[in-house]
Order: sequence, then C-alpha cells, then structure tokens
Amino acid sequence: MAKLDAGSPTVLPHYTAEERRHRIFAIVAASSGNLVEWFDFYVYAFTALYFAASFFPKEDPTVQLLQAAGVFAAGFLMRPIGGWLFGRLADRVGRKASMLISISMMCFGSLMVAVLPTYAQIGALAPFLLLVARLIQGISVGGEYGTTATYMSEVALRGQRGFFSSFQYVTLIGGQLIAVLVIVVLETLLTDDQLRAWGWRIPFVVGAVAAVVSIFLRRTLTETQKTEVRESKAAGSLGVLFRDHMPAFLTVLGYTAGGSLIFYTFTTYMQKFLVNTAHFPVRTSSYIMTIALFLYMCMQPLFGALSDRIGRRNSMLLFGAIGAICMVPILKALQTVSSPFAAGGLILVALAIVSLYTSISGIVKAEMFPPEIRALGVGLAYAIGNAIFGGSAEFVALWMKAAGNEQMFYWYVSAMMVVVFLVSLRLPRIASYLHDDH
Repeated sequence: MAKLDAGSPTVLPHYTAEERRHRIFAIVAASSGNLVEWFDFYVYAFTALYFAASFFPKEDPTVQLLQAAGVFAAGFLMRPIGGWLFGRLADRVGRKASMLISISMMCFGSLMVAVLPTYAQIGALAPFLLLVARLIQGISVGGEYGTTATYMSEVALRGQRGFFSSFQYVTLIGGQLIAVLVIVVLETLLTDDQLRAWGWRIPFVVGAVAAVVSIFLRRTLTETQKTEVRESKAAGSLGVLFRDHMPAFLTVLGYTAGGSLIFYTFTTYMQKFLVNTAHFPVRTSSYIMTIALFLYMCMQPLFGALSDRIGRRNSMLLFGAIGAICMVPILKALQTVSSPFAAGGLILVALAIVSLYTSISGIVKAEMFPPEIRALGVGLAYAIGNAIFGGSAEFVALWMKAAGNEQMFYWYVSAMMVVVFLVSLRLPRIASYLHDDH
C-alpha cells in the first residue's frame, strides 16, 4: 500500500488509462508555459551585453550594463504585484484563464522588446518602452508561478503529486538552459557586430513564437476549480487570506525566503562566484554551471518521487537541516577549490540539497491553502519571499565580498536554512487541503 503523507489520500483512486493520459498531457501543457515564461524572462539578462548600448547611450559600458540591470531588477520587483493579481484572477475566474492571460502578457512583452526602436531612433522613449516591456514581463512571471503550481498540484495523479509537480522546476530550469543555449548558438553563427546591431532581437522573437505555441496548448486545458468555489465570497480575497490563513501564509513565506536564497545562490550567482572568488576562467565556469544546471534539472522528478514516499514535511525538514549544516562547509570548499571537476561535484551536492525543496516547492505550498484562495496564497507568498530574498542574493553576496567579509554570506545562507527548518515544523503531517477538493 502506498505510504500516506501530506500529499496522499487514505485510499488512492483508480485512474483509467484515458484519464491518466489526460492528466499527464495537462501537466505538459501547463508546464510548457512555465518554460516559455522563464526563457523569456532570463533571456534579457543573457542578451543585455549586446543591446545595452542601443538603449542606454553612455560612453562607459559598465554604466550601460548597470542601467540594463536596473531594468531587469524592476521586472523582478513586479513579481509580488503579479502574484496578487493573477492569484486573485485564478481563484475568482479560474486557473486556465489566469495561465492564458499570463503567457499572453509574456508573449506581448517579448515581442515588444524584439521590435523596439533604439535610442538613436526615438531618443529617451526607447529605454522607457524597454522598462514598460520588462514591467509587463515581471507581472506575468510573478503570476505564473502561483497559478501553475496550483493547477499542477490539482491535476496531478494522487500518490504521485510530488513527482508530477516537480516538472514545474524542470521547466523553470529548462527555460534558463535553453536561453543560454540560444545565445551560444547565436554567438557561434553571428559576429559580435551583428549581435549588437540586430542579432540580440532573435531570442525575443523565439520566445514570443514559443509563447504562442504554449497558448494553443493551454487552451486545451480543463479547469480544475469548481464553479461554486470561484463564485464564493472568499475566492481570491486578501482579507480572508490574512484573517483566516495568516499562519499558513507566513509558513510559506518563511521557507520560500530560504529556498529562493539558496536557489539563486547556486544557480544565477554561482557562475560569478566561480570567477570572482574561486578564480576560474569565465568559459570554464560557464561549462561547469551549464552541466550542473542540466543535472540539477534531471534531479527534480527523482526528489519529487522521494517526497511521495517519505512525505512532503520530511523532505522540507531534511532540506532545512542538511542545508543549515552543509552550506558553510560547501561554500568554504568552493572558495579554495582548484579543480573544475571538484567544483562541479560540490555544486551538485548543494543542488541535490536544494532539490529537496525545489522539486516539491509548488505542491507543498498548494497543500497549505483551501481552493478558494490557493492560487493567491501560493503566488503572493512566493513572490514576496522570492523578490526580497532571492532577488537580493547576488547583491548581498557581492556587497559582503566588497566589504571584505565574504564568509558572512555563507552564514547568512545557513541561518536562512535554520528558518526553513523551523517553519517546516508547521507543515501538516497527513491532512491536506488537496484531499478535500481533488
């Protein structure tokens, strides 16, 4: 008999072959949009080197990149608004409608960047329009996480919810990897001058086209939220969320803060860490991180399936405990490592620890809230924790390094893992809201 945990009902239902195919296709269709969203969001960071001068006409390239990074950060800070807006929409109108609007906004934002006139053509309006496009994308990606996590948790097969929900992070990481791959291909096929003149626009066109494909896939989805739930007064209500479910909201916010911090530490920041602290060549660090991220992506279903066996609560407690113990030693070892193979191995150990969280990130949050405010609770708590702690990870790490006390960052990450462990004690042992409605 399947092990009972916070994600498994007392008696597992029998699914027909047709229903299994339908639910698995729904997971694919929902997660395809997640891949496109993250591809479009991160391709901006990877192409900024080539388009910065077209929108920010300063003689100093560093100033141009800082201005481009500022626009990127502005998109990041829009996530809480997206989490609230699309969470409310998903709870009041439906998960499917929210996901369709979210991916459509990302498509529009990408296409807008792809065709924007440069500063030389329209002056100061060019960087302003670039900012508008990124704000649109920031709202979109902020709303994508909560709604997709909610939908995938509700449509996934009972007894295998951890496994199937893990594909949210498979596609999230996959979106980043594909963005890197597209840039590498363009750098191989085009000259530096061609990339700066027009080649940087190609990834945004690719993202817009991929978003259209995802829109058609998502149009086939079946709504998982019941009509009477959508029409209830509590649906998508901030008042109900904060009045009746504040403990759950703070719990999700707590482990999202630590989870996002460690995720960005060992993904987006780690390449810079390998160059600036471990003193690897840029190309070597790129190879290390590309391979590590690919293997990390492949880990997600394995750790998701593990949570189906040992329980979501136990997975999160292990994440907090092992993370608190191991982060300082791993980061100290990476600081002095000289072999790229040793560096890759240490990063993979860290990413395996992170996988205890990322593989079940969506499902464990969804299980904390009832259906009428599930998308709002998941999306808003994630967006706030991610924007504050995940978004600041690189800045805090570099600031502490510049202050001559880089190891303080290691202890900061470890301390946040202690927070994760403590708030994970509040996770349900067996009961789950998902048992009641799906």
